[in-house]
Amino acid sequence: MFRPRIIPVLLLKNKGLVKTVQFKKTTYIGDPINAVKIFNDKEADELIFLDIHASKENRCIDVHLVKDIADEAYMPFAVGGGIKDIKSAIALLQAGAEKTIINSAFASNPKFVNELANEIGNQSVVVCCDVKKNWLGQWYAYTHSGTKNTKLSPSDFAKLAEENGAGEFMLQFIDNDGMMQGYNLELIHNISSAIKIPLIACGGAGTIDHMQSALKKGANAVAAGSMFVYHGPHKAVLINYPENKHFLNIEK
Repeated sequence: MFRPRIIPVLLLKNKGLVKTVQFKKTTYIGDPINAVKIFNDKEADELIFLDIHASKENRCIDVHLVKDIADEAYMPFAVGGGIKDIKSAIALLQAGAEKTIINSAFASNPKFVNELANEIGNQSVVVCCDVKKNWLGQWYAYTHSGTKNTKLSPSDFAKLAEENGAGEFMLQFIDNDGMMQGYNLELIHNISSAIKIPLIACGGAGTIDHMQSALKKGANAVAAGSMFVYHGPHKAVLINYPENKHFLNIEK
């Protein structure tokens, strides 16, 4: 029976847990370790931690914080933010992370992902693509928290990631981030049709229906931020996680 992964995405800034809207308007949510403990109780499938300023500040996500997370997390988790060399990636895995998420380093040197996959295994390498439209309505892949245009289309970015040995591809919708109005289903379908490696859709989920729709369009896993940390029309902070029954027997 197909059971997709449902993945909370936790954004880190100065070792605190934050939430963004369209990669801007940062709001402090709380302590990431406390969030991990709650997701343990709710039996989350997997977690993703992204240090949102690491690449722009030319540093890597804090390995000591990753170790602290690993000491508390009962589920596998992936980490991203400023990972640009094999030594740093290995240190993060040794600290307890299961996967590394690569974005900026891949855009500047696609062969880095190939070298990393050969060193740690492609199952531990996720290439992340942050996407948004330009004023002409054309989709492009971005890096550095959505501030640098790679000039590559999301499909080309995805194909290049697969060709260089990525084990998974994560598609983040910048314009949808924090809006809780749904994913871009057309782009999910296009990317999932272009690659064979698993696709993680992220950015825009506000309801279970949004997630189900993304899965039906070809996503292998669905990730979200706001949906898992906010509750109600006034967005009160409340860590939550959907029940398994909502994601059984999803037909693509």
